[in-house]
Amino acid sequence: MIKIAVIGILLAGMLGWAFYDAMSTEEAAPEEETTTSAPPSDEDFQSKEEQAETQGGTLEEGDPAPDFELDTLDGGTMSLSEMEGTPVLINFWATWCPPCRAEMPDMQTFYEENDIEVLAVNLTDTESGQSAISSFVEEMDLSFPILLDKDVSVAGKYNIQPVPTSFFIDSEGTVQHINIGAMNEDMMKSELEKLK
Repeated sequence: MIKIAVIGILLAGMLGWAFYDAMSTEEAAPEEETTTSAPPSDEDFQSKEEQAETQGGTLEEGDPAPDFELDTLDGGTMSLSEMEGTPVLINFWATWCPPCRAEMPDMQTFYEENDIEVLAVNLTDTESGQSAISSFVEEMDLSFPILLDKDVSVAGKYNIQPVPTSFFIDSEGTVQHINIGAMNEDMMKSELEKLK
């Protein structure tokens, strides 16, 4: 079952990138404007009903964010409940995912310049090895916590289909926004404003 889920995540990621790439090349706007283009729509991925069939339920805006504890890339552990009282951006990603790669520099800037915790949950079971994750983090110069979802169990709790998928959690632990696809810094700031 996990292998089927991994294949589904891979296919959804490739579909998401194809759509993202097509939208980027269709717009003949200056580079600054293309970074604010809309992410892929929900129509390009499984419907909530299809997700419910494959994952056993859906997580929606307004629901409490499921708690989890994961190992971190630097050898520690971290849980969502540790962040209580602080807004949190949970980002599910993988190194092989081009849209994930595209949004990481903006996510790093967003993390450095705003009062929010960023938890980057890597779908470790889909990676070629932990060294690929370490190399990616070093290449991107990321300083926010990298959590390792080694058996994609947390991705299952959050009903992740395509990556990247991000969850904006308010200081009380409620999911306020779910974003499927890559985001830019302006989109992240806009969602953070809504959490205040």
